[in-house]
Amino acid sequence: MLTTPITAALVRGALDLEYTERGVLPHRLPARARQQIPDGQLAMTESQPSGVRLAFRTAATIVELDVIATKRVYAGFPARPDGVHELLVDGKLAGQASVTEGDTFTIDMATGTVESKPGPVRTLRFTDLPGDDKDVEIWLPHDETTLLVALRTDAAVHSAQSGGRKTWLHHGSSISHGSNAATPTGTWPATAAALAGVDLINLGFGGSALLDPFTARAMRDTAADLISVKIGINLVNSDGMRLRMFGPAVHGFLDTIREGHPTTPLLVVSPILCPIHEHTPGPCEFDPDGLREGKIRFRATGDPAETRAGKLTLTTIRGELARIVKERSTTDPNLSYLDGLELYGEADHADLPLPDDLHPDAATHRLMGERFARLAFDSEGAWATHEARPGV
Repeated sequence: MLTTPITAALVRGALDLEYTERGVLPHRLPARARQQIPDGQLAMTESQPSGVRLAFRTAATIVELDVIATKRVYAGFPARPDGVHELLVDGKLAGQASVTEGDTFTIDMATGTVESKPGPVRTLRFTDLPGDDKDVEIWLPHDETTLLVALRTDAAVHSAQSGGRKTWLHHGSSISHGSNAATPTGTWPATAAALAGVDLINLGFGGSALLDPFTARAMRDTAADLISVKIGINLVNSDGMRLRMFGPAVHGFLDTIREGHPTTPLLVVSPILCPIHEHTPGPCEFDPDGLREGKIRFRATGDPAETRAGKLTLTTIRGELARIVKERSTTDPNLSYLDGLELYGEADHADLPLPDDLHPDAATHRLMGERFARLAFDSEGAWATHEARPGV
């Protein structure tokens, strides 16, 4: 078996690689941005490799990948499923594998304490692959931080070519990150990217789509042909901003992106339906009745009357985003707006309710991905009339 060093030439979807004594850690925010992260939530989620994959060309019939997974344990909550690695051959699923052991990160939500414990290296092995030259991708678990230790194959590995595909850079919340999706290629952005034939960089961060300036700067400095930002749910369920601050913050976020991508097609996407927050502000919390039943559900704790004082709801945010995009598009013809209710709305909720009252399930991720591919990428979609011009 041949061992190939894991370098940036083999990794797609990450903005930075951190080389540690134990392995290579992909990051979805660059080092400068990570130095400005104010909380552990974003520090954890940006290291979870949603959309990150190894990509190479080889005639190998056996591929082995040594990894150290990070297993999150929430004290008092049901065990989380192991993260899934997916191997694709020429774009088609050819294998799935998981590791059951790794570093353990135990979080006590009641006390706020965190305990970490190092774990072992484990090997993922994919066999019986076609013996001809082919493009291979290994998609890392979207919700499980993964150190890459070693890549081994029974034939030489070469860097894969993009094939002229455009790069789509997307930012959003836990829904974009992939919460409740079953597999890394099953998140709605990964589904849309596959259908559209584009290369995805997914900056969806669980709980952390908060219009952070360092995220906007990271997007400004990342080359892309198409850019989308999905704004809203985290601002409501964190109760982190009032209406007076929201508009200028959106403008500032978009202005920063435009510094590096002045003419790149840019799509602003408003929140999908979430009944608990449509007319009720945050903050959001775990539903204690659900916890007593051994189930994770969420509830909104704000008072709808507080919207008069500037507290945000999803309904308010959709209206503001539509207004902002309409005003800016008079001088920015490559800026578009997509109402999130077109991805998941009232009729969809009747058939596919949010299982925890906040995040879509695997089937809904698929539905949203299919709809985004049509509404954004198709010949009559939001990006159809815009010429993609990469930024620096």
